[in-house]
Amino acid sequence: MPMEEPDRPRPSGDAASRLVGEDLGPYSHAELGERIALLEAEIARVTAHRDKAAAHRAAADALFGKR
Repeated sequence: MPMEEPDRPRPSGDAASRLVGEDLGPYSHAELGERIALLEAEIARVTAHRDKAAAHRAAADALFGKR
C-alpha cells in the first residue's frame, strides 16, 4: 500500500468542503451566530495543530537536516 503524501490537500468530499455548499437560508440569526462561533473555534484548533506540526517538522529538520 503506497504511503499518502501529508502535504497534499484532502479530497473535495471532506467535511470542510461540504460546509461550503450548505444552504444557510434555514438558519436563524442566533443559529448563524452559534455556527460562526463553532467555526472560529475550529479554525483556532486547526491553526494550533498546524503550528505544532510545523514546529515539530522544523525541529526534525534541524536535527536530521532537510530532505
